[in-house]
Amino acid sequence: MAKVNVSLPQGTRDFGADVVRKRNYIFNTIKSVFELYGFEPLETPAMENLETLMGKYGEEGDKLIFKILNNGLDNPAKQQTIKDEFEKVLAGKNTSAITERALKYDLTIPFARYVAMNHNQLTMPFKRYQVQPVWRADRPQKGRYREFYQCDADVVGSKSLLNEVELTNIYSTVFQKLGVDVEIKINSRKILAALAEICGGSEKMVDITVAIDKLDKIGLEKVKEELVQRGLTAEQISIIEKYLLITGSNQEKLQQIKSLLGESETGKQGIKELETVNLQSQISNLQFDFTLARGLNYYTGIIFEVKAKNVQMGSIGGGGRYDDLTGLFGVPNIPGVGISFGVDRIYDVMEELKLFPAGVHTGTKILFFNLGDAESKKAFELMQHLRSKGVACELYHENSKFDKQFKYAEKKQIPFIVILGTKELESGTCNVKELATGVQESISFDALLQKFSV
Repeated sequence: MAKVNVSLPQGTRDFGADVVRKRNYIFNTIKSVFELYGFEPLETPAMENLETLMGKYGEEGDKLIFKILNNGLDNPAKQQTIKDEFEKVLAGKNTSAITERALKYDLTIPFARYVAMNHNQLTMPFKRYQVQPVWRADRPQKGRYREFYQCDADVVGSKSLLNEVELTNIYSTVFQKLGVDVEIKINSRKILAALAEICGGSEKMVDITVAIDKLDKIGLEKVKEELVQRGLTAEQISIIEKYLLITGSNQEKLQQIKSLLGESETGKQGIKELETVNLQSQISNLQFDFTLARGLNYYTGIIFEVKAKNVQMGSIGGGGRYDDLTGLFGVPNIPGVGISFGVDRIYDVMEELKLFPAGVHTGTKILFFNLGDAESKKAFELMQHLRSKGVACELYHENSKFDKQFKYAEKKQIPFIVILGTKELESGTCNVKELATGVQESISFDALLQKFSV
């Protein structure tokens, strides 16, 4: 038989038990906080109709959407059509003859589609959270994958800034629980819109935000070069440079931005929103960051980004207000705001900083040694009693040497072993050993069940 090269698609990963348990620790922590704030769970399909996704993420985002090949392409009747249409695909155009669906790029647009389809049945404001994988045809690198999970929380049907305040506090609470020291950054798209106004008009908004959004990746000089390529003048680029160089405390930044934007009413609205969120949330690590742009076209108000301190990593959370997102699907005037947690990057940060608690690694709590038919029969009976009380147990699968069974327990990080041999069976006792300390005790069967009751 020919040798088969077994591999994974680039940008995807397998997760063993130790990784899954750590990821579940993150998921469960985030979900518990979502539930505390009254959010309800939702799931949407892995794929959406292509028209649902295209044109919603800006020119950069659209390039990263994974399109799905139509099924039935082995049908001879369709093959000629495919050949005729393929040139369109090579030219970068979409054709329904070849693809009509795509893997979802994020959870926000599918959520907006869900709200548009079900808004008459939803209780407004509708607060949902969603934990599912998404896919992007991105270049894989540290902290960036082609398949990854997002954890989103969104509120639709309300314009109140209380939602932004609560989402800010959700970020703060989750990362406190996880032990991750973070900076929570906020800006307003209204401030960016005001910047576009004084740089030639609102039609410059997309050009400016797409370029600014790359600041961390390519630096100021490259951003200025891109702005030149996008048709901005030297005077306009000078204004943007002053904007990007604003520094200091939150109050100092506010004074500088007020001076730069002048009498722009749009800018004043954005500044007032930032002041309100900052005052009501009362979070010490909340920072105004006017370089924050989030290059997705659907944001309209406050925008968020979270970065971990003491580690080289991109953003581990982000989001913002999108007051007309459902209007993309023919249902206007449903305001919304949401945030997302980048679980894969959060995992990498916690792993690098060794923040996972010791107990998160453990699945099985007790391993019963297999020392013969009669002994294993009694061990199985005791094990089933413990399992009924919620204690995770295993019985070693065969009668083997002590050393082999010990190594199994050590490799699986099982904290306790129970040894039940012929003498113990006769006396109604068993030996319990804690592997971490080496402490061993002989106790009765009833005492064993009592010791590990949960």
